[in-house]
Amino acid sequence: MTRLPPPTLRARYDAVRAHSLALAAPLSAEDQCVQPMPDASPTKWHLAHTTWFFETLVLAPLLPGHRPHEPRWAPLFNSYYEALGPRHPRPQRGLLTRPALAEVHAWRAVVDAGVHRLLDLAQDDAALRERAEPLLALGLQHEQQHQELILTDILYTLAQNPLAPALRAGPPPDVAAAPEGWVAHPGGAVPIGHAGPGFAFDNETPRHEAHLQPVALGRRLVTNAEYQAFVDDGGYRRAALWLSDGWAAVQQHGWTGPLHWRDDGMAFGLHGLQPRAPQAPVCHLSFYEAAAYAEWAGARLPTEFEWEALAPELAQADDQAWQWTRSSYDPYPRYRPWAGAVGEYNGKFMVGQIVLRGGSCATPPGHARRSYRNFFPPAARWQFSGLRLAKDL
Repeated sequence: MTRLPPPTLRARYDAVRAHSLALAAPLSAEDQCVQPMPDASPTKWHLAHTTWFFETLVLAPLLPGHRPHEPRWAPLFNSYYEALGPRHPRPQRGLLTRPALAEVHAWRAVVDAGVHRLLDLAQDDAALRERAEPLLALGLQHEQQHQELILTDILYTLAQNPLAPALRAGPPPDVAAAPEGWVAHPGGAVPIGHAGPGFAFDNETPRHEAHLQPVALGRRLVTNAEYQAFVDDGGYRRAALWLSDGWAAVQQHGWTGPLHWRDDGMAFGLHGLQPRAPQAPVCHLSFYEAAAYAEWAGARLPTEFEWEALAPELAQADDQAWQWTRSSYDPYPRYRPWAGAVGEYNGKFMVGQIVLRGGSCATPPGHARRSYRNFFPPAARWQFSGLRLAKDL
């Protein structure tokens, strides 16, 4: 974790916290309490959980005299921190009609005021500043993760409404056609992981070497038009293209195309139902679908190490869709989680997950970085997830 000068950190804190409220502003109170599936938490829960994080992990241990705003709420908004007490079941977050949205907003204001007081004290207390700045930097990165989840989760929620309500007015921004072709790497040892300066999660460290075989990665992401060709060629009906678990998922869920695609050439997104732009990157794919498309295309998915090595030369690296890799979410050599409750943040999920690299149209500005390791189960489709091809040389 990285410290920042207090004035810089205070301005950043205020901006990040305000952005969360701005993302939620177009939504009604009813919108913000709905949970259509266990993986998609309500917007109100995200606003409350990020506030609980600052209160529990920053203010409680560091601000003299701080008392929790409402202690009874702690189990409701603790996500998965065993060290911090009991938790309300994740699939039941949509049942939390209380506290009301207005109460959550008031709680956010109280916690924001507490963080301001903490920063004021830290100006003249080097020891306090040494402890506070890394935790606040972590809290802001954590809130930015939940800002992306606010968008992905509410998109899934609104997609269940027959009225197909749009979160954002007007047509979506145009996505210019990205350059085609391949970017090659000769192979050999490459440095992987965060090298600083700046913030990094513990799962991005320690920096180490990985050995690559000669490889080429697609300069751009696979497009809607290209993925439509896979669908038209019977991609969802050809078992030979699919990993075994992927083919089982196709059969179980009746998948015939990416999540939010309609048969009439439309797709549901943040701007409501819109015609699918042929040159735009295909989105809302599971790992299984990405791997099946790569097999159909005579290619494969890149490893996360290949992606990181070539990232500076790739188009659409971090602003359109997270890109599935062929890498399991495993610890780097000599990895150790952070000490204390924050050590539960990443390490304990290193099983059964697949790494995605890059960023998406929902990723907050300034949050993505070359060493960032996102991860989800292979069947997850509600995220802004697409793919980039790789081929051996």
